[in-house]
Amino acid sequence: MAKAVQNHMKSLNWGHRVQLQDKKVKYLNMKGSLVDEHTVRAVDAKGKEMKMSARNIVFAAGGRPKYPTHVPGAEEFGITSDDVFWLNESPKKTLVVGASYVALECAGFLAGIGLDTTVMVRRIALRGFDQQMSGLVTVYMEAHGIKFSWKCTPKRVKKLPSGLLQVTWMDLNTTEEHQDTFNSVLWAVGEALMHLKHINGKIIVAADEATSVPNIFAIGDIAEGRPELTPTAIKAGRLLARRLVGRSTELMNYENVATTVFTPLEYGCVGLSEEEAERRHGKDQIEVYHAFYKPLEFTVAERDATQCYIKVVCLQEGEQRVLGLHFTGPNAGEVTQGFSLGFQCGLTYEHLRNTVRTHPTCAEELVKLNITKRSGLDATVTGC
Repeated sequence: MAKAVQNHMKSLNWGHRVQLQDKKVKYLNMKGSLVDEHTVRAVDAKGKEMKMSARNIVFAAGGRPKYPTHVPGAEEFGITSDDVFWLNESPKKTLVVGASYVALECAGFLAGIGLDTTVMVRRIALRGFDQQMSGLVTVYMEAHGIKFSWKCTPKRVKKLPSGLLQVTWMDLNTTEEHQDTFNSVLWAVGEALMHLKHINGKIIVAADEATSVPNIFAIGDIAEGRPELTPTAIKAGRLLARRLVGRSTELMNYENVATTVFTPLEYGCVGLSEEEAERRHGKDQIEVYHAFYKPLEFTVAERDATQCYIKVVCLQEGEQRVLGLHFTGPNAGEVTQGFSLGFQCGLTYEHLRNTVRTHPTCAEELVKLNITKRSGLDATVTGC
């Protein structure tokens, strides 16, 4: 399996190289730094240096998983999500440190192939996502054998003579220290970006992706306040390229970008979380339609669907414009990708209600929603 994944990644990288060559784009595997607003200094692995000048410069460096350098043994004995499919043998019993979507996806995958997996969470899971939905995701994971150590932080990692890794951590509630041994410790605690004196190592940009220097731009993960999503960076890059050559003035719209967390129970969303909608508009000014449903594939297989849930957050007044859409269940990414188009067209609750559903699907449950949280009624779907 690991070899198949490696081959797939290599084929993708090769495909990108071919596309660059076809477009007559010169590819340089070198480390770059700015000399001035129009000049870049580049150095290759052998120390060979060259300088290049350009009218415009674009930073699109992205990031790589980082290690918590303040934790002794973390980098020396740990791995990251980049390493999972390049290991020569199974990681076996694994501690995943972090609670981002990368952490939970890695934990879900490892548990899915039968490995003993524990997730260590400092505060909350899926920070920035709707926390009710986050809770459904982690409860489902726990019910399917993934262990969670909540409100804990690692203190040190030590390699024992047996080859096992002894991890010491502190319970933030009691300040007591605990220990356990693992075969692998996977760190998923964020990205290491460029060494810049900016917020979180990121570059502050304007709506047109320009930095404080008008001819220098930044897109993707390296830009402050932008979604850390590959498709978003690709779209922003294409629009920037069109503007730079004078073919368009269109700016990237970073609002209502759909995304999915590919955990054992997938979670897809687009728009505002319920918490953010309340913060922006006030709790009394929003209406939340919701439902607990049972996918057909869960029914036949007699699987637990307790955490399969949908909610749509709307403005209460007028046409009830949809502010956020959240879905846990099978193929969540497919569902939210389709509905995200509606957000670009001013999706309202009435649009959902007036849509004829496709039966039997999970997505149809979104256009059947009719019970509000405010009503206090049972939101469990019964019948067709």
